[in-house]
Amino acid sequence: MIKTEICQLLNIKYPILQGGMAWVSTSELVSAVSEAGGFGIIASGMLDPSGLAEEISKAKELTNKPFGVNLMMLHPDVDGLVQVILDNPVTAVTTGAGNPSKYIPALKAAGMKVIPVVASVALAKRMERCGADAVVAEGTESGGHIGETTTICLVPEVVDAVSIPVIAAGGIADGRGLAAALMLGAKGVQMGTRFLCAKETPIHDEVKKRVLAAGDRETVITGRCTGHPVRVLKNRLTKELSRLDEENRPEELIKMGTGKLKAAMRQGDVKWGSLMCGQIAGLIREIQPVSEIINQIIEEATSVLQRGYNLTQ
Repeated sequence: MIKTEICQLLNIKYPILQGGMAWVSTSELVSAVSEAGGFGIIASGMLDPSGLAEEISKAKELTNKPFGVNLMMLHPDVDGLVQVILDNPVTAVTTGAGNPSKYIPALKAAGMKVIPVVASVALAKRMERCGADAVVAEGTESGGHIGETTTICLVPEVVDAVSIPVIAAGGIADGRGLAAALMLGAKGVQMGTRFLCAKETPIHDEVKKRVLAAGDRETVITGRCTGHPVRVLKNRLTKELSRLDEENRPEELIKMGTGKLKAAMRQGDVKWGSLMCGQIAGLIREIQPVSEIINQIIEEATSVLQRGYNLTQ
């Protein structure tokens, strides 16, 4: 059994968080993760306030285990989403794509934990000063919106810089990844891509097939010229977005990318949809129930940590 401070902080069995992925992390997946002993997180990036309230209500009907909500600071109605969470409290709120400091006091006063996703030491230290309960140090290997530093470099640097628990994210898909994160000083992991091919994940089957077929060099970063780079699987859309990146045409790039994540995840457009996915996709080889995924990760991590290495041979 692997127990850490994150298990105590969130009242969960295993130190495994499921990333908040737009059009992916709905109540169905979230409740399955929480029921399996992890921490499910509802994505709010694609929702309006009423939609978020509905998803929270559904999740509470499906599980009585702890779960959370992810807030994207770039959301046009983030104030409205925060109010919904205050009116319908969850165990914890993770945040991304911006600075959540103005919302932290109110969320904590309502009894919720606040766990920002950070891509730098500077932001991690700032979040600690603002009252964050923990941080997710997310490396550039992640799918979706990314920073520049790799997980294996970022995690120990953040661990050394703050006193609150650090959760590792980016390029983690199995028990070896969990064991490695713990050795780097993290108290848990957050995984997004690993759950794309979970049986309970409500995305189109064509997307799951595309992830299963992915190799180690299947992802590309687009949108650098916009200031918000995104890692996705290569397809026809990425070729056009890469061209616009090279030509430094951010407005056209944003226009072309609008609505493409939904087109992929819900409509199965794997040619012209946005297939947000991390570099670890090459390790995902089958569709499994969430409970099986989490149990395998814990069993493998426990075995790796117990076995260790004999450096005398």
